[in-house]
Amino acid sequence: MNESPESPEALGEVVEDLRRHLLWQEESGGRALLVDSAKLAAERSASLRSMLPPRGAAPAKAPPAEPAPAPPPVPRAEVPRAAAPERPAALAPRPASPPVAASGNGLLLDVPQKAPPYPGALPGVVDGERPTLDEIRRTLGDCQRCKLCTGRKNIVFGVGNPRADLVFVGEGPGENEDLKGIPFVGAAGDLLTKMIQAMGFSRDDVYICNVVKCRPPGNRNPEPDEIASCEPFLRSQLLAIQPKVIVALGKFAAQTLLRDSTPITRLRGQWREYQGVKLMPTFHPAYLLRSPAEKRKAWEDLQQVMKIFGKQGGART
Repeated sequence: MNESPESPEALGEVVEDLRRHLLWQEESGGRALLVDSAKLAAERSASLRSMLPPRGAAPAKAPPAEPAPAPPPVPRAEVPRAAAPERPAALAPRPASPPVAASGNGLLLDVPQKAPPYPGALPGVVDGERPTLDEIRRTLGDCQRCKLCTGRKNIVFGVGNPRADLVFVGEGPGENEDLKGIPFVGAAGDLLTKMIQAMGFSRDDVYICNVVKCRPPGNRNPEPDEIASCEPFLRSQLLAIQPKVIVALGKFAAQTLLRDSTPITRLRGQWREYQGVKLMPTFHPAYLLRSPAEKRKAWEDLQQVMKIFGKQGGART
């Protein structure tokens, strides 16, 4: 015996009722039930079976269920669409920073792989040409390039033979040098004069200058920014003179010219090279006054310099 199926309208109502119940269950998270779930499932199953057509019969087409209206969208402030940014051009590779090393007293010095070339483009100096000391001094002017200018009395540029074969480079002016505007005229200067004479030279034969041209307050060590401000003028002085040998007196002169943070106790006595010029690092005369026992080592360093010039020299001071 075949049971006639219910009308398509009734089937649609059942499906809609089931859909609403499932939506409610989804919203409530299954935490509450209108009726016993097992009983409801059995009833719904029996009702659905009764609606199935007999075997072999074409199934009745149920009208499609109307979709539930979507909840209204939450109002949102209108944001104008920004224009798409242009694709940035490829960035140039950032140059690698030179390594930084600490000197013996904690001073940080840039230490590139090799010393930079002579600066030939100082203002007032024609690039690529050998400047004169007068041109460099005029370019230095009444220098205000670092904070040392606020406490100085005189710029201490340098003194001696402008075509000297031998140049001595010290650290910076002291009190007496600041008053007179001449390098190495105090107690350390007297010792340096004796050292030069013992080598078979006079002060008029050589050229003497410092890394910084103004006196650091209280004769303190020059600071990195002060050295950086003065260094182009020192290098230009050496370019103008073009000596055969440079004697670097103390760690600041040696480390600045060589771009090497090795302590002076290890640098001294070893021939180095600055822009093709032989360079001998040795102790500063001020240090030798405080440590007289080191004079023997300094004299040994100077004797190596004397051999370059074929000098016999006198007794060490």
